[in-house]
Amino acid sequence: MENMFTVYAISSLRRNYIYVGMTTNLEERFERHNTGREKTTRAYKPFKLIFTETASARNEARKREKYWKSGVGKEKLRLIRDNM
Repeated sequence: MENMFTVYAISSLRRNYIYVGMTTNLEERFERHNTGREKTTRAYKPFKLIFTETASARNEARKREKYWKSGVGKEKLRLIRDNM
């Protein structure tokens, strides 16, 4: 069976920061962000998960990840976060 890819967004609980990434193991990746084992997000921990979507192919997940990292995508993620 092929891996499912999860595109996700996490929001820092302390600072105004949203990180978008993609993984095949969301639970493990989220744990890595919150324990400071991901260099890019270490300074912003702890996080809450604000958004996920799945894709069956890596290239499709990559397209979605790029969209959510774009200006329009980030704006939508801010709205999602602010309405939680």
